[in-house]
Amino acid sequence: MPSSTSSSEEKAAARRPEPPAGLRLTAADRPGVAQPVPERDIPNQPWRAILLCVLVLTLVMTGLWEWRIRQFQVRPGDLDDSASAWAEQRRRIRTEPVKAAIVGDSRILFDTDLDRFEQLTGVRPVQLALPGTNGRPFLEDLAADPHFKGLAIVGLADTSYFREGVGLMEDALRHGKWESPADRGSFLIHREVRRRLALLDDEYRLSSLVTRQDPNLRPGVQGPYDDVWKISETYEGRQTWIWPRIETDQRLRAHARAAWHEFKRPKATPKIIRMTQEKTAAAVAKIRARGGDVVFVRPPSAPEFRVNEEASIPRAKGFDALLVAANAKGVHFDDLPAAQNLVLPESSHLTRACATVFTDAYVRALTRLTPHLPLKPDAPPPLTRLDCVPEAVATEAAERRGPP
Repeated sequence: MPSSTSSSEEKAAARRPEPPAGLRLTAADRPGVAQPVPERDIPNQPWRAILLCVLVLTLVMTGLWEWRIRQFQVRPGDLDDSASAWAEQRRRIRTEPVKAAIVGDSRILFDTDLDRFEQLTGVRPVQLALPGTNGRPFLEDLAADPHFKGLAIVGLADTSYFREGVGLMEDALRHGKWESPADRGSFLIHREVRRRLALLDDEYRLSSLVTRQDPNLRPGVQGPYDDVWKISETYEGRQTWIWPRIETDQRLRAHARAAWHEFKRPKATPKIIRMTQEKTAAAVAKIRARGGDVVFVRPPSAPEFRVNEEASIPRAKGFDALLVAANAKGVHFDDLPAAQNLVLPESSHLTRACATVFTDAYVRALTRLTPHLPLKPDAPPPLTRLDCVPEAVATEAAERRGPP
């Protein structure tokens, strides 16, 4: 005897209109009938025309956004920096006889011209400095690696080096020891595309730009507007320069200075200073025991920042005392005549032209301090401030002409 349920379902099915021709019934069209995977045919549509329209729209929108981004002076070939880019250079120490490596913060990173370094010495150093990052843990990383037997050049901004924390790029150390295939593959693909497209710049993605429009998303809380924005360009081998737009755009310069908080930092405590000296000395001793050496470089900072850095840790207690404690040698920009009065657009990093002048000055000084870095007999002549400061050239010309 049929149940009342099955009878009502049959009547409901009879009243349900048949689907259009060419479409299968789904489970909803067949109540009470088992159907493991509901299926419905794709209706006939002009799929080729739709695909062509989507492709054209994608290309047009991508092209327009690429054009717009390039108007901001964001350029293809600027590869951006990352923990994976750093790890790629760090792995070279395990596979190549590296003669020199640079560790430190953004100043030694932005202010070193690797081409000029090589022209002077015949050595192209591995660039391992990182922005916003304490160079000491990375010096210790080199000291713990038996493969490294060369010259470690440690660039330091005093307030960055004399602290406990690593800083912004702590993750780079982990990537240097092990990097997943997914991380490595993503990095390689991203780099290849960045060589051709500017729109992938992390700082100028649409999502980044939108979040920076309102400086008061949460009143009283520092947000994306107050973060450090794009200030650099990075090319092959992590050759990094200050972004040229910082040199010409007053608003971006002012924003960068505000983001640095004028380098106002708490005073370095005796405990922090002693810890920094002890760990640095231990790292230097390890590298020297393998036949290597360590030298220190203090790049320029503008007077308005320098006064705050000196208030946090004076040169006598910081840079000078560190050299004594580690029994090491170093170069301070105060002691380099060619490094005086160079152009620091946002008070902390040199222009590209002045970075070359500073590199020339500090590398020549290092060649006099360590046998690990000899000056080539055919090295180019020294550079001066006149090679990077246009107004200095005009001033000198006027002085030579004398009074009218």
